[in-house]
Amino acid sequence: MEALKVWSSRPLRHFFHLASSSPLHTSKSRLPSTFIRCCSSSSSSSAAAATAAAPKQAGRGRRSPAASNTTSTSDRDAIRAIRLKKVEELRSKGFEPYAYKWDRTHTANQLQEIYKDLENGEESNSESDQVSISGRIVARRAFGKLAFLTLRDDSGTIQLYCEKERLVNDQFEQLKNLVDIGDILGANGSIKRTEKGELSVCVNSFLILTKSLLPLPDKFHGLTDVDKRYRQRYVDMIANPEVADVFRKRAKIVSVIRQTVESVGFIEVDTPVLQGAAGGAEARPFITHHNSLGRDLYLRIATELHLKRMLVGGFEKVYEIGRIFRNEGISTHHNPEFTTIEIYEAYSDYESMMNMAEEIVTRCALAVNGKLTVDYQGTEINMERPWRRETMHNLVKEATGIDFIELGNDLNALKEATFNALNMGPNNQDRHLIEACSSVGHVLNEVFEMVVEPTLVQPTFVLDYPVEISPLAKPHRRHAGLTERFELFICGRELGNAFSELTDPLDQRGRLEEQVKQHNQKREAAVSKASDTKDDDEASYEVTLDEDFLTALEYGMPPASGMGLGIDRLVMLLTNSASIRDVIAFPVLKIQQ
Repeated sequence: MEALKVWSSRPLRHFFHLASSSPLHTSKSRLPSTFIRCCSSSSSSSAAAATAAAPKQAGRGRRSPAASNTTSTSDRDAIRAIRLKKVEELRSKGFEPYAYKWDRTHTANQLQEIYKDLENGEESNSESDQVSISGRIVARRAFGKLAFLTLRDDSGTIQLYCEKERLVNDQFEQLKNLVDIGDILGANGSIKRTEKGELSVCVNSFLILTKSLLPLPDKFHGLTDVDKRYRQRYVDMIANPEVADVFRKRAKIVSVIRQTVESVGFIEVDTPVLQGAAGGAEARPFITHHNSLGRDLYLRIATELHLKRMLVGGFEKVYEIGRIFRNEGISTHHNPEFTTIEIYEAYSDYESMMNMAEEIVTRCALAVNGKLTVDYQGTEINMERPWRRETMHNLVKEATGIDFIELGNDLNALKEATFNALNMGPNNQDRHLIEACSSVGHVLNEVFEMVVEPTLVQPTFVLDYPVEISPLAKPHRRHAGLTERFELFICGRELGNAFSELTDPLDQRGRLEEQVKQHNQKREAAVSKASDTKDDDEASYEVTLDEDFLTALEYGMPPASGMGLGIDRLVMLLTNSASIRDVIAFPVLKIQQ
């Protein structure tokens, strides 16, 4: 941008910034370079020290990137003290530095579009070309009686062209002495395009709408501390505008998901976050206490069971986009609080949900990226339909040579076959995972997760999961011991999970009771070991039956299919974000020491 320089955060002795050579310095026009003050006019001693230090700073005294990457606490406190004095000075002159409103006529992007054909050096100063804009100042530079500021709003950026002769009263001095990078300004003026081609608002008057007290990160390094970026996302979005673009895309994705399901008749409903029983998944819940009711409640670990109650009540197509809470581990793919969409459709089976998953994801990809191929962390993902559909048994056999169907129900024989096929000797670190499996279905799933799952890069539906790990899915109509269930994998991670829903209330009760029994056995084993290890702690929570859900099923639920899609992981994929924390505005973090 023409004649712009972002104000870097400097120690107190550097509150004056020496303007470097500029394209404006030509043989015909030599405007004197001036220091732009970042401190109040009352700080004369600091200003003098900074002036004396400036030439040295410009040369060999320049700080290293590591030193300038963050503003030290003492520097920040000094800058804040000076800006507080500016707040006092503004009020003493009758200006309120924290305004109530501003009447804006255009956004920055609207002006860029309206005046895209304005020629270099041309100005539109008719009455109809008088505009009013507002936003945050993110860069500035001054040359004698001329100053340039970059204003950024939600739509983009535009330059403010400030000439002393145009500004009324002493506003140019106020601009130099009282306006800092980070301040939010409102400005009125006409439109021109400079000789260098920069569309600008020629400012006739301005007003400080919000006085910023803390300095923004250094221009050249931005906010690079990853933990601080997540902890102070608001600063991250100011310093790194592309971060805000991720959340705009996230909003677009959620909007497209809603449009997609509602276009075929689904109705959005709300179900409780606080629940008497944590059901619909196998996960450790967060527990809270309701004082008035005198009872413990759980933050939901899924929306499934209440959405199925809606089907019992007569709704045939329902969905919910909601937050889910699981008191489990944190990683680049897992956050304790995340967002899903769950969809339930009466009189359909899991084949319908495969089609719905393809429709949702491809529409979102087109809306965000305009194409069905996306680059994710250096790998090209092709979302052209139809996507691959294969059973878990066949994928495991293809990868390992183990035929689980042929080996039947001999659990010990299957474990030995697995050890041999995967070269798991007695000292193998993953051997205990297979040894701990209590059924053939658990062994199959463990081998799948170890060997197959990381290889499923292109969109793949994995079909027909074992009944032992699918307590809410309908038994497979052709293959005993399996269920009509699929999971969708892209880039080696699960994106969706769906069933032909189990509607037999007696079968459902039996499966849930078995799930509770197995969990309690793990819990008792953990207690008997009297261990404080993480693995033991993960089994220490209580699991109870949701009796009301089982009662609802006894009133009769129609044949149905249901699906859950992870919105955070979908946003990660479509925005090329490596970590789930990059797509959650304010992720849960450890307490800062």
